[in-house]
Amino acid sequence: MSERAAVPSTGVVPASAFPRHDDDCAPFVAALGLPGYLDVHVHVLPPRLQEAVWRFFDTLDDPPWPVTYRDDEVTRLATLRALGVVAHPALAYAHRPDVATWCNQYTLALAARDDAVLPTFTLFPEPGVERYVADAIERGGRVAKVHLQVGRFHVDDPSLDAVWGQLADAGVVVVIHASAVYGVEGGADYCGPDGIARLVRRFPGSRLVVAHLGAPDPNAAFVALAEEHEALHLDTAMVLTDPPYFEPYPVERLPRLAALVRDGKLLFGSDFPTIPHPYAGQVRGMSQLELDAPGLRALFHDNAAALLRR
Repeated sequence: MSERAAVPSTGVVPASAFPRHDDDCAPFVAALGLPGYLDVHVHVLPPRLQEAVWRFFDTLDDPPWPVTYRDDEVTRLATLRALGVVAHPALAYAHRPDVATWCNQYTLALAARDDAVLPTFTLFPEPGVERYVADAIERGGRVAKVHLQVGRFHVDDPSLDAVWGQLADAGVVVVIHASAVYGVEGGADYCGPDGIARLVRRFPGSRLVVAHLGAPDPNAAFVALAEEHEALHLDTAMVLTDPPYFEPYPVERLPRLAALVRDGKLLFGSDFPTIPHPYAGQVRGMSQLELDAPGLRALFHDNAAALLRR
């Protein structure tokens, strides 16, 4: 572990106290008085699908996207524990029909074997979706993953109307990728804040987490939605990293994010394992929010724990 400043009990935690290296991550979260990080944005896909995702990222070159944690599943899960991550979902997503049930069998079985893995499932607008979502909930599913751009569907696709009601009634937390991102061709028409706004108005009892703070959406629409709607939360995955991978997050918007932390609306997420930087870079990037120790406890663990009723 490298030398770093102590975590003060009062006042803003300085950037110098945050992890510089992965070995610093677990001691840092322990110094905050937490059992560990509750990371709401961790992917665990069936191996064949995981390899396909990594091959896609290998094609990116402007900028390149090297996969930092390109290991077998056992090693990746052990790495998370060493980093101090005590709970996380196993986010997988369906990119076409007849994939969701296969993913769900895999991720729910993993959660049954590993107490740190939150029971996770995905869905797609296809015949039978209500049935297999009900089955996933019956098996203890607590987190669902939806990727609008990759799946090429709108959140208010009519075939999902009943499903959103199922998820809201069961208190399932839905991590939803609602922005068009670098490297994926097409699908942007299915993304954006307007669809999410319609969804939270129709299902105000939902528990939605918009991934990546809605980035790379250039305006503050997703932040405004989270400020306005109780149902909506944001995660930090791939945003606010130190150093930044994409454009730096607008400085003038950081106080609004800090306020969302205090309101329980901003959650820590990393996008592990397919990230082009060490995990410490995501943790250290949170220093930009200039939070005190209670604020960091909320960000790294307590906000997600409350949302998940964990």
